[in-house]
Amino acid sequence: MDIVPGNLLVISVPSGAGKTSLVHALIAQMDDIAVSISHTTRPSRANEKNGEDYFFVGETKFREMVQQNAFVEHAEVFGNLYGTAHAAIQKSLDSGTDLLLEIDWQGARSICRTHPRARTIFILPPSATALRERLIGRGRDDAQVVEERMRAASNEMSHFNEYEFLLVNDDFDRTLEEFAVIVRACRLNTESQRRRLGPDIENLIASEGAIC
Repeated sequence: MDIVPGNLLVISVPSGAGKTSLVHALIAQMDDIAVSISHTTRPSRANEKNGEDYFFVGETKFREMVQQNAFVEHAEVFGNLYGTAHAAIQKSLDSGTDLLLEIDWQGARSICRTHPRARTIFILPPSATALRERLIGRGRDDAQVVEERMRAASNEMSHFNEYEFLLVNDDFDRTLEEFAVIVRACRLNTESQRRRLGPDIENLIASEGAIC
């Protein structure tokens, strides 16, 4: 039987809304699912590894990849360049692995133009106050950067209605379960089931007649 292509799930979350923790927890509890690894020009942080968290490249290399049309989408965020490579997405999907792609609303639009079967998920923080507290609590940014991130988050959240699914991360365990439910539902889409169960469906129809 042919390998059933994986599903592409596009996730947009304002910075500080708990995306990383949710994604890592989901990966830990489900099989055949991975996170898309983007290219970026920003410096790596102390706990980040090249090829696992991001592909860290210089600006010259990044712009060469742009000229080569290597990215399905790319953007500048807070002074750093980020891009998602065509090859990385296709390799994962062709292997039958579901792929989580963390991206902003503009990138999500680009991805959906090239991958119209992609499913889209937006994750909101419970409140602006909670978001600000999380950004401050991370201890990564000074007050000015926190305010910049809050303004960017407000703009990002205004596009939530462009997404197919909407989660509010006010309770981590519940949000994680809702996240997992979406992934399971995507695996039951008709095209995936047809590929997975093809001979069984054909035999059922042949033996029982057309199903209305």
